Parts: sequence; structure tokens; C-alpha cells
Amino acid sequence: MGAPKRLRKKYEKPATMWDMHRIEEEHSLREKYGLKNMREVWLAESELRRIRRKAREVLSGKESEGTGKAMIARLAKLNIIKSDAAVDDLLVIGIESLLERRLQSIVLRKGMAKSMKQARQLVTHGFIAVNGQRVTSPSYLVSADEESKITYYKPIKIDFGEAGAGANKGV
Repeated sequence: MGAPKRLRKKYEKPATMWDMHRIEEEHSLREKYGLKNMREVWLAESELRRIRRKAREVLSGKESEGTGKAMIARLAKLNIIKSDAAVDDLLVIGIESLLERRLQSIVLRKGMAKSMKQARQLVTHGFIAVNGQRVTSPSYLVSADEESKITYYKPIKIDFGEAGAGANKGV
């Protein structure tokens, strides 16, 4: 049977935990993108840090050019950068470009939910499918060709009328 793979954190906590400017910035990202907790912001920052580190290694010559081309191809497939981008362009990617490619964000942008929190709820409860396959992870990174294949998995009725209209009717 063998030993199971050791679980490791996929993120790093900030070096200075009580920096007011950083905390305010992370809270604004958390509210804008409807994230569950700060860990999701730290995950995106860690992924961004990994991308930039690899790009610097390619530029310095520690890594091969093939590694840089593979990174560009992967990020172009996710529609984060253009396919004709250079390795230098990987250094200027922002955290918001990663957060915009999450399934939760794209469900809201396509108009399938009223708010970011509702988009998260729809994904988590299994109402959203990507290419006919149910996806229950709001942090799923949607590629450019999958973006047009996002649909409802179960039929659902969402009233996009005025918020709160008729909330007290019949009481």
C-alpha cells in the first residue's frame, strides 16, 4: 500500500502579520472577489510568487527557455496573458488577473449569479458545470476554451429583479 504523500501547505503566510496596509488591501480583495477567508488570497499570492520566481530564473539563465515557453503557454491557456507574451511580461502579472480566472468570478461575469457570494454558493452546492462536468470548487481556474462551456448543472430559478422587492409580501 505504501505511505501516503505528505500533505503540504500550498501557500505562505505573510512575513509581517500585522501590517495595516496589507490587511486592508487583502480585505478589499476578499470582499471584491467573495473569497471565504484570507487563505484564498494567500494561495493566489503564493501562486503569483511561484510564477515570478520561475520567470526570474529563466531570465537569469538558471532555467531553460523551454521552461519559460511552457509557463507562457500555460498562462495563455488560462487567458491570464497573451500567447505572444515574453518572459518579462510574467513579472508584471497582478493578483487580480489570477482571481478573475476563478470559476466563481466567471460565473458572476457571465450573469449566472447576482453577487460574488451567490456565485460561490452556486458552485459549492453543485449547480454549475464546466463542459457538462459538475465542478464544486469555486477556486477552479477556468481556461479560455472552457469559459464558453460554463452552464447550470441543475435547473435553477434566480430572480434578477430588484433586490428586496417583495420580500415582505404575504406577511
